[in-house]
Amino acid sequence: MTASQKKYRMSDAAGQTKDLTPAANRFGAAFARPQAMAAACVIVLAGLGWLYIGIAVGNEPAFNALCRTLGAEWSLSGLGLAVLMWAAMAFAMMLPSAGPMILTYAEIADTAARKGQRIVSPLVLTSGYGAVWIGFALAAALAQSVFTQFALLDARFASASVLFSGAIFMAAGVYQFSSLKHACLTQCQRPFPFFYAHWQTTARGVFRLGLQQGLFCLGCCWAMMLVMFAVGVMNVVWMVGLGVLMTIEKTLSGPRFSQAAGVVLIGCGVLIFALAITGHWPVAAI
Repeated sequence: MTASQKKYRMSDAAGQTKDLTPAANRFGAAFARPQAMAAACVIVLAGLGWLYIGIAVGNEPAFNALCRTLGAEWSLSGLGLAVLMWAAMAFAMMLPSAGPMILTYAEIADTAARKGQRIVSPLVLTSGYGAVWIGFALAAALAQSVFTQFALLDARFASASVLFSGAIFMAAGVYQFSSLKHACLTQCQRPFPFFYAHWQTTARGVFRLGLQQGLFCLGCCWAMMLVMFAVGVMNVVWMVGLGVLMTIEKTLSGPRFSQAAGVVLIGCGVLIFALAITGHWPVAAI
């Protein structure tokens, strides 16, 4: 074997070989550590989402231009920008909540790799998961266009109707008590049995696992994501709050925290309706 052939020889299961340079060994070892790759994937993608949101919201001229583009008549460019905006929001808010699931897969893969078994990178799993939320971003962008055309959202993507806002809060709160929410939340809270029962060793199979986990996550969180229509699509404070809430409910066991959040959401909806009604009552003269 020539020196050139030795230099580019395939690395072993640990990601290292004596024939490679130290730098190449470190690079290979990084890719052979699923847990490190999974953590880096979650941090980088979520960070990119928050970076995009920060740039969009923090740059007032750019944000105004985005509002004008998305508020104009329907166009492919406007739809594309809206999809990009919602995808950034989904990655920023949902990937941290999916971190335990992705790390669980990586932990199992790490154990399999030490046994010399074939594994697939967590990047493939995350790609499947992300594909589901990109699909959600497309649906949310289309909904935003419809809501804008019916004057339910104003030019800056905030709710233009008190009743519309109250209805969204009420619907999101009621969904927290549904059987579908509970079933999807259970899958999100307990990813280990799912991966143990459906373990795959091909890229296509792992991508499909990511799709399934993405659908569980979507079934768990879609209603809370729609709350952004009620509070302002680009409201960063609510993005952070809802993201933290969804992360907490996935790390706990059982539905109690989720149902408590449902009570709060319903209470917000009732309060909004009450304020809307009292705002139209005549004030008695004193």
